[in-house]
Amino acid sequence: MTASTFLFRGAAVPFRPGETIAAALTAAGLRTFGLDPAGRETRYFCGIGACQACLVRVDGVLVEACLTPARADGRVEPAEDRHDRS
Repeated sequence: MTASTFLFRGAAVPFRPGETIAAALTAAGLRTFGLDPAGRETRYFCGIGACQACLVRVDGVLVEACLTPARADGRVEPAEDRHDRS
């Protein structure tokens, strides 16, 4: 059985059934998830959606990574990735 994955910045990230995006990114060794719309680094912090420190875009929609279940073939990007813009 192959592991399910989603894409984060174009790289495949494996996850277990029922795991959140934030948990999968953290398990993959990522400690920051890019920038939020205010230009601050995002990361896994409270785990309950209260702080919104883990904002990411899933298929273009802004969500809290700690509350959003990972799904196969999803495309996850930083909420605001100014570092990649020309």
